[in-house]
Amino acid sequence: MSVVGLDVGSQSCYIAVARAGGIETIANEFSDRCTPSVISFGSKNRTIGVAAKNQQITHANNTVSNFKRFHGRTFNDPFIQKEKENLSYDLVPMKNGGVGIKVPSFFTDAERRSVLDAAQIVGLNCLRLMNDMTAVALNYGIYKQDLPSPDEKPRIVVFVDMGHSAFQVSACAFNKGKLKVLGTAFDPFLGGKNFDEKLVEHFCAEFKTKYKLDAKSKIRALLRLYQECEKLKKLMSSNSTDLPLNIECFMNDKDVSGKMNRSQFEELCAELLQKIEVPLYSLMEQTQLKVEDVSAVEIVGGTTRIPAVKEKIAKFFGKDISTTLNADEAVARGCALQCAILSPAFKVREFSVTDAVPFPISLVWNHDSEDTEGVHEVFSRNHAAPFSKVLTFLRRGPFELEAFYSDPLGVPYPEAKIGRFVVQNVSAQKDGEKSRVKVKVRVNTHGIFTISTASMVEKVPTEENEVSSVETDMECPNQRPPENLDTDKNIQQDNSEAGTQPQVQTDGQQTSQSPPSPELTSEENKIPDADKANEKKVDQPPEAKKPKIKVVNVELPIEANLVWQLGKDLLNMYIETEGKMIMQDKLEKERNDAKNAVEEYVYEFRDKLCGPYEKFICEQEHQNFLRLLTETEDWLYEEGEDQAKQAYVDKLEELMKIGTPVKVRFQEAEERPKLFEELGQRLQHYAKIAADFRNKDEKYNHIDESEMKKVEKSVNEVMEWMNSIMNAQAKKSLDQDPVVRAHEIKAKVKELNNACEPVVTQPKPKIESPKLERTPNGPNIDKKEEDLEGKNNFGAEPPHQNGECYPNEKSSVNMDLD
Repeated sequence: MSVVGLDVGSQSCYIAVARAGGIETIANEFSDRCTPSVISFGSKNRTIGVAAKNQQITHANNTVSNFKRFHGRTFNDPFIQKEKENLSYDLVPMKNGGVGIKVPSFFTDAERRSVLDAAQIVGLNCLRLMNDMTAVALNYGIYKQDLPSPDEKPRIVVFVDMGHSAFQVSACAFNKGKLKVLGTAFDPFLGGKNFDEKLVEHFCAEFKTKYKLDAKSKIRALLRLYQECEKLKKLMSSNSTDLPLNIECFMNDKDVSGKMNRSQFEELCAELLQKIEVPLYSLMEQTQLKVEDVSAVEIVGGTTRIPAVKEKIAKFFGKDISTTLNADEAVARGCALQCAILSPAFKVREFSVTDAVPFPISLVWNHDSEDTEGVHEVFSRNHAAPFSKVLTFLRRGPFELEAFYSDPLGVPYPEAKIGRFVVQNVSAQKDGEKSRVKVKVRVNTHGIFTISTASMVEKVPTEENEVSSVETDMECPNQRPPENLDTDKNIQQDNSEAGTQPQVQTDGQQTSQSPPSPELTSEENKIPDADKANEKKVDQPPEAKKPKIKVVNVELPIEANLVWQLGKDLLNMYIETEGKMIMQDKLEKERNDAKNAVEEYVYEFRDKLCGPYEKFICEQEHQNFLRLLTETEDWLYEEGEDQAKQAYVDKLEELMKIGTPVKVRFQEAEERPKLFEELGQRLQHYAKIAADFRNKDEKYNHIDESEMKKVEKSVNEVMEWMNSIMNAQAKKSLDQDPVVRAHEIKAKVKELNNACEPVVTQPKPKIESPKLERTPNGPNIDKKEEDLEGKNNFGAEPPHQNGECYPNEKSSVNMDLD
């Protein structure tokens, strides 16, 4: 199982994969890790990425780009109405829709739900929607080995990201093994796209004055100008001199040119550069940080490469900015790391991530039997996320809760409402009192607000014929004492209006400041008391029967009416439509591949028929085949321009029926001499071994004569076969099919080796050395050798060289000399 991180931006996208060796950013079919976020719609299929970018100018009306900003927005959204004037394609109103992946930190609930729907439509299992800046912080912190310990003061790092369409900053606190997002700030409408627009406006005005050409009147000319201005912007980031801008055949067959340097560019974009400081001031104000508290400033995003942008950021914080992260791939790598942490298939260093809620969220409800409303802010700005809270309401019937953003002006979305939630099946207690309803609200891992569960505390009396409560408790010793639920200290009722202000309990990542409810107390402290009571009751006679009140938590259904959420029927329809489009894309690709195969075969064979294949086809067939290839080429560009896949397959088979024998003859003629040479060498080798055997060569005298005769027989048979085949092949011309194929010669070589090699490679038998016996007081000496070398049969010493005898050491002979 593999996990990936997707960073789909307005201009380009990156995909990072978690593998055994770490995190790797993968390349597309063009061997480029950066894939343009462009989709081009043709008559029969879609083109995505680099291929779509290449045809953006020629198919401007059918090519979609910069669509990430339209997530979860309606057609009447003011932002959509403003942006559609600058688009090369048309936007039309529909009921619902949304495609894409990636979540900036300023995305609202509606936009996040749109991304989740898009992921489900294309069949992706989204483990988590992760904020851009949180992903960057994770990619930064998980590799750091010098972070302070958890009990020390955290290291504060500010991350700045300016991409193609948005500007985001965040402050994060790092300790060993964890990070916490302290706050985020952003400008959703400031990015590299705005700098490009300044250049386009400048050159449009210049060309209108200089060449009397209105670039905005033709969309193709405007798109070409956008592309050239983007290139010029990148060049000015590394060069301060005057740089030219030249476009050939711009409009009306006229060439245009212009120039600009870095200082002019910065003067032109002075207003945009001033906007950079606004989110920075907002971040410092939210987090109550001082510039001195910031340990480092890390920048990512393509637009941060502009020197003036770097200078603004560095000047604000009064320190050098850091560029240790990959500016383009940091978000994708952080998302892949988060997926690896969540996946059970990977073992990753423990590192906890606490995100922040970008906008404050409140709940509003109607008081029971009153027209007044109650409002409570459940999540403040920069509250820890994911996080859950439990609200307690006193109600006699179903009631509604409406969630909305507390600060509508600070949300870059026209609708402040999140959704309306109806808690159903609520009823009063049997004694007429209000029921206690616990509602669990949560900001989940995707950063989406939801009411996850609702339950009603109901008191149910037991029947009188039941045994005493003590005996019941003995059967279930781990059951929580029911009287605790009736003495909830968090519920304070002073009058009939009690319950209009809900009590809050939390089960998130932080501890609530309110005193814990007895419902949430540990059961370990309750069980011993029950056990003591049980022991006493067992020894005593049963008490008189008393009615018992049981407390039951009844799960309540919740009806959610969200501002943005695709219905199941509509979502299934989109999934089915996407499946059909994927299948259509696949079939169209196969059709194009079949057509290209025919075209490639025509060009390749026509060249080779006049070259290396010319000798391997007779003259008449040569002329007929060339004529057929030419007719096929004409057919491809006329009647065969748009045919079904099977038509191209049949046409290719027709050509291969003639061309394949010619190609085989050529290949056989190339391989046959080499194989005959190899076979001849093997025959000479085995024949020489047979001759050495007949000459009594010691090297082969251990081989049995009958086996060597088999070798000689195999050699003679193969040699006779080879000579006959070579003679027959010599009588054939090159344009005729060969007598023998290369695979047959290879089979003969293998057959010869199998018959001869086991015989000629037999090892000689080993000669065993004589065994020696160990004497009691000396070395191991063979008895026969002792008789021959030690003493003769008469017990005398053996004669020495030259027939002389020498006395032994034990008996020396005294000889007197005269």
